[in-house]
Amino acid sequence: MNFNFLTPVSDSVLAHNELIALQALGKKIKVHSRQNGIPDLDNVQLAIIGVKENRNDVNYIGSEINFDSVRKTLYTLFPGNWHTTIADLGDIEPGETVEDTYFAIRTAITILVEMNIVPIILGGSQDLTYANYRAYDNLLPMVNIVNVDTNFDLGDANLPIKNNSYVGKVIIEEPYNLFNYTTIGYQTYFNSQEEIDLIEKLYFEGYRLGEISANITKVEPLMRDAHIVSIDLKSVQASEVSDNQKYSPNGFSGKEICAISRYAGISNKVSSFGIYEYNSSKNDNATSMLVAQMIWYFIEGVNCRVKDDDFSSDTYFQKYNVLVEDDELIFYKSLKTGRWWIEIPFLPDVNNKLKKHTLLPCMHSDYIQATKGELPERWYKAYRKNSF
Repeated sequence: MNFNFLTPVSDSVLAHNELIALQALGKKIKVHSRQNGIPDLDNVQLAIIGVKENRNDVNYIGSEINFDSVRKTLYTLFPGNWHTTIADLGDIEPGETVEDTYFAIRTAITILVEMNIVPIILGGSQDLTYANYRAYDNLLPMVNIVNVDTNFDLGDANLPIKNNSYVGKVIIEEPYNLFNYTTIGYQTYFNSQEEIDLIEKLYFEGYRLGEISANITKVEPLMRDAHIVSIDLKSVQASEVSDNQKYSPNGFSGKEICAISRYAGISNKVSSFGIYEYNSSKNDNATSMLVAQMIWYFIEGVNCRVKDDDFSSDTYFQKYNVLVEDDELIFYKSLKTGRWWIEIPFLPDVNNKLKKHTLLPCMHSDYIQATKGELPERWYKAYRKNSF
C-alpha cells in the first residue's frame, strides 16, 4: 500500500490524546503517528483522512486549513456499543498543483474501498468530491452521489473546476460513471432557475431544506442507494457554528445534520463519506464539536448496518403489486427491517444503465401514494432516466 503522501497526525493532537479518559474514542483509534508510522489496516472498517486543499474555493485568499481542533474534539467523545475498528491516517497536504492533491485523494480512496474500508474525508473545498468520484472509475460501473448542500454546484462546466461547479465536471467529463445525483437541503434563492430546470431535465433529485426539515426520515431511502455522500458545512445554519464558518441564517440544525450523517452511515452502499468547506479558526469550539459529532453519528450508523436487501427468497420480504393507471408498480418490504423498495422495470429495447438498479429504495408513504392512484416521483424519475 502506497500511502507515502499522508502526513501523520500532529504531535499536539497526540499529546492531547494522552490526557483523555481511557474509555474515550481517541484511545481506541489506530493513529498514524510520526513515531509509529501508518497503522496496520487489517480488520479496520473506517479510516479518517484530512485533506488540506482549498485552492479551488471561489473565495480562496491563501488561508490554510488545520484539522487539529476537530481531531482533539472527536478523540474525547465516547464510542457507542460499536464493533468497528477505526484508523486515523492523518492528512493529505496540498500538492504542488490541485491536480496533484486530486491524484492523492483518488489513490487513497481507491485503495481503501478495495480493502472494504470506508474513508471518512475531512475536507477543505467541496470540489474534492470530484476526486472522490473519480476514485470509483475502476471500482463501480455506475455511481450515485448524494450532496447535502444549499447549492446544486453545477456551475459552468466549461470553466476550470471550482467548489461551486464541480458537479458540472462530474456530469460532462468522461468516463461517464454518474447514474444519479441527489441534493438534500438546497435553498432556492442560492440557485439559478436554469440550474433547477437542468436538475429536473436530467431526472436528478433535489430536495428543498423545508421539505427535509419537515420530515427528516425522507433522507433514509435517498442515502440507501448512495455510494458517495458529500456534506457541505454551509448547509448548516449560522447559529450552530463558529464565526469563521457562518454562511446563512437558514440551514440544517446540528441535530438534523447529525441525523443525516447517521442515515448515511446506516446505508449498506455508502462507501465514502466526506465533510467539506471546514474553515478552522481560533474560536473554533462550536464547529469542531459539530464536525466531530457528525463523524460520531456516521460511525454509529455504520455500526447499525443491517443486510436486508436479499430478495432471493420470499421468506425475507413481502411483495405488493399496485396498479396505477396503466403501470403495475411492484413494492418490496423487508421483513427484517420494514424498509421498502420499488421495482424499476427494464426497457429491453433501450441501451440502459439500470442493470444493477432494478430496485429503488422508497418509503412506506410511496406505497400508500400508489394505492391512491399516484405515481411516486422517485419511481417516475428513475423510469424516465432508464428511457433515455
